[in-house]
This record gives sequence, C-alpha cells and structure tokens, in this order.
Amino acid sequence: MNRSSLSIAVVLATATLSASAGALHGIDPNDMNRSAAACTDFFDYANGAWRQQNPIPDYMDRWSRRWQSGEVNKEHVRDILADVSAKTDWPKGSAEQLAGDYYAACMDESRVDQLGMKPIQPWLDEVRAIKSRADLQKTMRHLHTVGIAVPFVLYSNQDLHEPTQVIAHVDAGGLGMPDRDYYLKPEARFVEARAKYHEHVAKVLTLAGAKPDAAKAAADTVFEFEKRLAQASLDNVALRDPVQQDHKMDFAGLQKLAPSFDWAAYFDDANIPRIGLNVTQPKFLQQVDKELKSTPVEQWRTYLEWTVLRAASDSLPEPFVQEKFAFYGKYLSGATEIKPRWKRCAEDTDSQLGDALGRAYVEKYFPPEAKARMQDMVKNILLAMHDDIEGLDWMSPQTKAKALEKLATFNPKIGYPDKWKDYQGVSIVRGAYLDDAIATSRWNVADDRSRIGKPVDRDRWGMTPPTSNAYYNPLLNEIVFPAGILQPPAFDVTATDAVNYGAIGVVIGHEISHGFDDQGAQFDAQGRLANWWTPEDNAKFQAKGQCVVKQFEGYFIEPGIHHNGKLVLGESIGDLAGAKLAYKGYLKSREGKGPEPTIDGFTPEQQFFIAWGQWRGDETRPETQRTMIQGDPHPIAKYRVNGPLSNLPEFRAAFSCKAGDPMVRPEADRCEVW
Repeated sequence: MNRSSLSIAVVLATATLSASAGALHGIDPNDMNRSAAACTDFFDYANGAWRQQNPIPDYMDRWSRRWQSGEVNKEHVRDILADVSAKTDWPKGSAEQLAGDYYAACMDESRVDQLGMKPIQPWLDEVRAIKSRADLQKTMRHLHTVGIAVPFVLYSNQDLHEPTQVIAHVDAGGLGMPDRDYYLKPEARFVEARAKYHEHVAKVLTLAGAKPDAAKAAADTVFEFEKRLAQASLDNVALRDPVQQDHKMDFAGLQKLAPSFDWAAYFDDANIPRIGLNVTQPKFLQQVDKELKSTPVEQWRTYLEWTVLRAASDSLPEPFVQEKFAFYGKYLSGATEIKPRWKRCAEDTDSQLGDALGRAYVEKYFPPEAKARMQDMVKNILLAMHDDIEGLDWMSPQTKAKALEKLATFNPKIGYPDKWKDYQGVSIVRGAYLDDAIATSRWNVADDRSRIGKPVDRDRWGMTPPTSNAYYNPLLNEIVFPAGILQPPAFDVTATDAVNYGAIGVVIGHEISHGFDDQGAQFDAQGRLANWWTPEDNAKFQAKGQCVVKQFEGYFIEPGIHHNGKLVLGESIGDLAGAKLAYKGYLKSREGKGPEPTIDGFTPEQQFFIAWGQWRGDETRPETQRTMIQGDPHPIAKYRVNGPLSNLPEFRAAFSCKAGDPMVRPEADRCEVW
C-alpha cells in the first residue's frame, strides 16, 4: 500500500501537532467513528468510519485496512510478474522464466478453455481404469506425487521429541468440506451445507461428462465415503492439542496399523527412508485401512475422480472455476463475485513459486531500513516478555527458569530467507497451465519429501516473502515475519513508534506469546514436546487459560451461535499477551528519547491502541463468520479487538474508562495469562 492510499495527513512536529509534510505520522483520525465511545465499543470507535466508507468488495469475505493491504500487495506481485512475463527469452529454468511463464500460462484463459478437459484427461483415465486394489494403490501413490491427498497425506516435519531431525508425518485428509462437523452435526446450517455439497459434487461430475442421474448417485457415494472418514477424524479442538497427535512408531508399526496398504511400495516410490515416523491420527488411518479392504473398487474410483477434479478445478475451463467458487467462495464465505483472474494467478504463482519472485519483491518493497527497524522492535518486545516472566507472582522460580531459557532461544526471521529455493528441474511452458500446476506441485512434494531422514534445515521458511501474514513454529521456536506483512498500515517506516508498536508490534507480541500459549507451552526450549512446568504452575496456567475460554464463549455472532472458547484459546491468549507485550515494548523504545507527542489530539498511548483497532478492524460477511466460528482458531475481528483490550489496565487508563463501561471487564472476570 503506498503512502497516499493511507489517506494520512497527520505528522510529527512538536508536542501537539497537525499536518506537517515530511515528518512521522500518527494514526488516521478519518477512519474513526467519533460518534462511538472508546469505552463502549472500541472496535467501532477506532475504525467504524473506515468500514462504513469502505464496504467489503464483492470478491472478498472480509475487509479492513489489513486486508486491503494484502490485496494491494498482490498488485505489487502482479506488477513484478507482468514485467517478467512480458519477456519470453529468459534463460530456461531461471527464476524469471519460471515465474513469468507460469503467470502467463495462468492468465491465458482462452487457451485453458480451448484445451478443455484434455490436460486432466490422462489422470481421469488412470482413475477410471482402476480394476483391482493393486491398481487403486498405484494410482493413490501417483496422485500423492502431485499433492492430491487421497485420503491421507504424508509430509515432512520435525520429530516432536527430537526436533533436530526430520521425519515423515502421516496425517488425515480427503475431505471436501471444511471439517468433520459439516458431515456429522445435526444443526440446520450443517444440514444445509451437506445438501449444497451434494449439489456441488454432482455439478462438477456433470461438467466432467457424467449424466445427471449418474452424477447425483456418484455424489451420494462421495459424501458417504467422506462421512466415514470424517467420523474417524479429530475435531477442531482436539487438533489443537499436540499430545493427541503424537504417535511415533517405526515402519513396522505403520504396517501393522494399516496392513492393507502397501507402505513398502509407497516409501520406495517416494524415495523415503523407512525410519521412525509419526501418525497424527491412528484412528483415521485404521479407517483408511478398512476402506481399502471393504469398499468396492468402483466406489473408490468415484471418490478419486471427484478428488482429482476438485484439486484441478482452478486450472480447468471457466465452468469448473465458477462452480468451485459457487460453493466454496459464495456459499461458504459469502463473496458475491470471484476474484479477478490476475489476482488468482498472482496468488497461485506465489504459492507454487514464491521464492522465484520473492527476491524481486523484497528488492522493490522491503528496504534495509525497514528490516533494521523491525529487528529493533522485535528486540524490545522480547525484552518486555523477559520482564513479564520475571515479574510473575504465580510462577515458581523453577518454571520461570525454564520459561526464560525458552525465550532466550527464540529465533526471529524478518523479511526473507537467507537461502532461496532454485526450483531446479521444474519445467514450465506457456500455454499449459494445468501441466505447469502439476509440475510445480510435483517439485514441491519431492522437495518436501527430500527432507525426511535428514537434520532440520533451520534456514527454511514456511511462508513466501510476499505473504501478508506471520507465524510461530514451536518445533523451531521461531517467529517469522515475511516482507509481505511488513507494509503499511501494519508497519510503516514513516509512522511514529506508537503506531508501529500498536499495529505490527501487537502481531510480534502475539507470535512471541504463541510460544507460551496452550499449545506452545507444551514445547521446551529445544522445540521438544516435553513438560517443563511444575504441576502447581501448570494448574495455575490452565486456570488462567480457562478465564479466556469463558470470556470468548460469551461472544455471539448471532443468536445461538457463539465462539468456541477452547478453539480460539491460543489465538486469544496471543492477542491478549500481544497487546500487553507490545505496549511494554513501546515504552522500552522510548527510553532515553522521552515520550512521543500528542498528534491530532490523541496521546501516544491512545494512538497505540487505535492503531491496533484500525489494523485488526475487519468487517466480515455473516457466512464467513459462521465458517470461522466452526473451524477457525481465530476469533471474529470485533472480539479480537474488544476482547483483549477490555482486560488491560493500560487501555482503561489511556481512554479514562470507568468500572461498568462495556470495555472494562469486572475485576472478578478479568483475564491475564502473560
């Protein structure tokens, strides 16, 4: 997002300022709803005017300056790709050739439509030719090479107990709806979703050539197959507990768990060593084994054909693209219009070949001074966490020592990786979008598998440089901030410290605190899934988490539908601690400098909190809210703003809120974890 698009006119000059070109700016007061009260509904107060003036675009499911920034970021990616794709004589295999030709192939919609089903036909023919269970497994192995999980998925990850080593993890997959509850729960919204899904599957199969009656029967087969998989899958709350997904075994144990599958052939074809591995959901794999033994081959063929079409829909002619959008984009998310093709192509190129365009992105949009300022912010917020741990009155010295040891091993990654993927061996040609998508998927799967049985490479990243997001990895104990999120309004080298600490600073604190939330607290300083708590301290920690669970259980999106406090616990601990730590980090940033000035009538403390409200102030479609409530560990934006801040005395002081105000939780109900 460029400077002018922020519409910010306030800048730094003296103790109380208005506009003055060239100096550091504060928050944008034009975004605020001045008729709202900060102590009543801070979400509305901080960003209500912006939301009123900027309705959600038809192709989006939510909207705020945060999401607008991410979409503008895609324009930057598009500009880079448009430049490199305009030239057709790049050296074969170079980053420019790969990214440019992939994007050009994606953008050539007329060519995709002209080719029709031809590119996917060999895969469908292979599925339709399955006659035996041996054929079935051979095709499953083939589909896995291009990332189509049917129905399990195998990927590399660190050993939960020896995180210096990478092993295979066998996980559940194979569902076409968001999670198991969509197949099983009796509430009306899930019953409706099941009916819509039946219709969607039948329409896709009809587009692929099936007669309507046959397509409807096939959709029934697909649904019943996936329902049995869903019944054997963990729910979303259980999936947040690493202990429930910790089932390390040797190769013989895997064979014993699912003896109907030829694991030897799978591992040999994939060139994976037969060493210790982890099965995240043994019950699911046992169900797969049961399906291999008892489900007729013709039903497997139907399921595999659907899965191939679902995986390839984005790369097929327009009717497939529109039908996929109708169910996943329109029905489940509430968008009324599909994203422009250039945007989808930019997203796909970044997803498949992110490092091939990442260097150009970083050179253009992430200057060295931005990285230096981010490094300083991370340092201050880590110091704030250190002070916080040392000052806890509920934690014993023994557990504190372990917590501080873990904090000391945190590894911040900022902007971009030190080593770039070279995509050696990938062949990308113009005019063959689906073939290109398959080629890049095959390379990425092979690249992932190549890590198994080797020491962990700590230089690898889990996100591409242009990604507008951030993450914490407990096995590496690292916090990662790609250049794509380090753009205005989250982070702006022309903004005051109050604004930057209130926006990206809270994100930094959020990611740090993930190392100490209900999940992260189960991993030690070396990244091992190991208990480092005394029983007494752990009981106190769990009680503090239960306060957050109770708070968010009380937040409804509509009558009868409220947040699942256990599902959003980790993210809510992250937001609560993130705001507190970022505020303390901000105070550290001013040591020796003195306080920042009041700007446009707002104190630095007020600017800090307003910046968070403006960054996180999403307007979200009702359909998306329902989907989020069901399966997203993140709360709805309104409660990500109001929920944490209503617990913070610093917020109350900044806006002179009083006991009894909606933004002030009663002392008996106030939550504080870190």
